[in-house]
Amino acid sequence: MSTALAIDTDRLRKLYGDSVAVRALSLQVAQGEAFGFLGPNGAGKTTSIKMLLSLVEPSGGTARVLGAPLGDRETRRRIGFLPEHFRFHDWLSGDEFLTLHGRLHGLDGGDLRRRVGALLERVGLAGHGGKPLKAYSKGMLQRVGLAQAMINDPELIILDEPTSGLDPVGRLLVRDVIRELRQRGTTVFINSHLLSEVEITCDRVAFLKRGEVIHAAPVKDLHLEATRVTLRAGNLTEAVKLGLAAYGEVLRRDGELVLLSIASSKVLPEMTRFLVERGVDVYALTPHQPSLEELFIQIVGMEGGL
Repeated sequence: MSTALAIDTDRLRKLYGDSVAVRALSLQVAQGEAFGFLGPNGAGKTTSIKMLLSLVEPSGGTARVLGAPLGDRETRRRIGFLPEHFRFHDWLSGDEFLTLHGRLHGLDGGDLRRRVGALLERVGLAGHGGKPLKAYSKGMLQRVGLAQAMINDPELIILDEPTSGLDPVGRLLVRDVIRELRQRGTTVFINSHLLSEVEITCDRVAFLKRGEVIHAAPVKDLHLEATRVTLRAGNLTEAVKLGLAAYGEVLRRDGELVLLSIASSKVLPEMTRFLVERGVDVYALTPHQPSLEELFIQIVGMEGGL
């Protein structure tokens, strides 16, 4: 990878006694990209994030974050983090909570006050800054947590399940925020169970299994060749329907609609000629790309849920 790296790990490892939490994490994340971190439960995603944030010490391997070794104090000032299981100070108001985190980052005065107000507005909480966090809904807490992760205008922001407590409107808001962060050059590292969200927001993804990256690729390159095709056509005789079996497995037939599983999209021109030569009126022939969920199962397997 020729571009500068925000995250660069080589066989990063974490043991808890005889238990292997992360076997050998080798991962490269370019500066300015949105990166999805995927894997089944127990794959080592959370432990990997904790090592990147210097919250736990690796048992082996090497890593650099924003060009510096793990644990560098000045580098940690340039990172934002929203944990999956957060426990915020619920006696503080939203304003006080963000002000506290801003001061922890060395911010103060009018600049901090303006930043707190702008972030509350950006996450849809304008007018709620004076309320105590204990009066916030789960979705509101998730959004104020996102605001605190951005309070220091980080170069790298790590979001662990950023949309888990949000309704569709809240998820759309988070997508927009991630898009804005990318446009500013911020690196966004996302661990999420909602693969559809990852597919929409991320440039690249890595699949983790048993503490190792088994596949990493740009999202646009992940869509493997179409494996299913929907045919909508008129004048479909029984003989023609039977003849379609030469091009793939007929999964379902319902009037003018036929769903087929094919081995390769290369059969589509020949199948179209077959249909036209037999007087079939072809209205649509629609290949279906596998979703990220289907690709996840193909790559990682069925070893538990995300």
